[in-house]
Amino acid sequence: MKYIIAIDQSTQATKAVLFDETGRMVGRADHSHKQMINEHGWVSHDLLELYQNTIRSVQDVVTKTGIDSASIKAVGISNQRETTALWDKNGNPLEHGVVWQCVRAKEEADGRMDYKDMIQKKTGLPLSPYYPAAKMAWLLHKVQPKEPYCLGTIDSWLVYKLTHGDSFYTDYSNASRTQLFNLHTLCWDEELCRLFHVPMAALPKVMDSNACYGYTDFDGFLDKKIPIHGVMGDSHAALFGQKCHCKGMAKATYGTGSSIMMNVGSSFVISNAGLATSLAWGIDGKVEYVLEGNIHYAGAVISWLQNDLNLISSASEAEELARRANPEDGTILIPAFTGLGAPYWKEDAKAMLWGMSRTTGRAEIAKAALDSIAYQVMDVLRAMETDSDCNLKELCVDGGPTKNSLLMQFQSDITQQKLRAAKKEELSAIGAAYLAGLAAGISREDELFGQMEYEVYTPSMELEKRSKYVERWNDALSMIM
Repeated sequence: MKYIIAIDQSTQATKAVLFDETGRMVGRADHSHKQMINEHGWVSHDLLELYQNTIRSVQDVVTKTGIDSASIKAVGISNQRETTALWDKNGNPLEHGVVWQCVRAKEEADGRMDYKDMIQKKTGLPLSPYYPAAKMAWLLHKVQPKEPYCLGTIDSWLVYKLTHGDSFYTDYSNASRTQLFNLHTLCWDEELCRLFHVPMAALPKVMDSNACYGYTDFDGFLDKKIPIHGVMGDSHAALFGQKCHCKGMAKATYGTGSSIMMNVGSSFVISNAGLATSLAWGIDGKVEYVLEGNIHYAGAVISWLQNDLNLISSASEAEELARRANPEDGTILIPAFTGLGAPYWKEDAKAMLWGMSRTTGRAEIAKAALDSIAYQVMDVLRAMETDSDCNLKELCVDGGPTKNSLLMQFQSDITQQKLRAAKKEELSAIGAAYLAGLAAGISREDELFGQMEYEVYTPSMELEKRSKYVERWNDALSMIM
């Protein structure tokens, strides 16, 4: 039996997931990393910790499963996307990674507001400090590094470190999220790089997602180096893992935030409804485009209930507590803890609990927190249908919060969509592993995707009741927009 390792480097932790050649998950190991948040609300990651946890996770999963390491034939990588790194040619970080959630680069984005239309036409992305272009400008202004140096997203950082500096590459999906990549020419854009003062020589070479990104032995852990054969941003990897390979198919990944994506095929589609256009992937010389909306707080809302409010002792308790809520309570949570992302794009918005009564308690606040996730996804889907000029009939969903059946049923009810929730949580890792297995020639597509299992949710809420819920959400949202 041959094996593939998927590295899923996410916002909260680094996972190494081991799959056999048929796509069966054999084992998993993960290590969490620090979320460094200062008094300004800036969010940072220690880049060396991310890399060290990658090596540790790989060592742990191979050791725990007891497989012969010689049978591991390929590596796939999925990564938190807009988190931005700066390092020197020797692989030493020059500053902590600026996490995708962080809006410290707001002034950099605001200073280029006169160019926002041009930026969106070229990149498909609304001008925002959320994207790496503004983050890179902030890093260069703060650090003022001496050339040569490297700028990139976390996939580039990991590939660079895993290959000991031999490979400085990124894939189409990650490049398309930087706000420096032209989606029409499929190249780094000279005008945009000048605008953000980013030297093109400091950026990685853009490759097909299923290209060979070099070879690694995980710092000597393996006896023989193996190819890194699949790289995608985590949301794109989940789209691939959900087999949304055709135009019009959509998925929502619920993680710390949430990424809602629709495959729109081989042609660029501009959004007029507050979404982003990105590349799904590049495979064998062909790219596909997606419409995407990202919300900042999905699973992070549940973490807020647990770690900040102490309303629950574990994430699994959120559903039980919320089920005890008074169904007549009208409390709405707007989780704008770091502003609001798509489709609202209001970085200076503040979080708010709205519509509470004297009887609002722990259960009602927990229910409002869960509902806020579904409402945000609903608004992104509305925008998606507007931009794509088609009505979705089904939404594929994945991620930890999809195990919350109360949330998933409310999501189906409020969006009036059939939901297919993948029973396997690791869709980002699955997508990266499947792509790597196919690229390395050790897996078959029909065998990989034929084994996926789903929990299905269908709308059951009365339309009048749903309208009242939506009206309350819109009323609360209008208070901060």
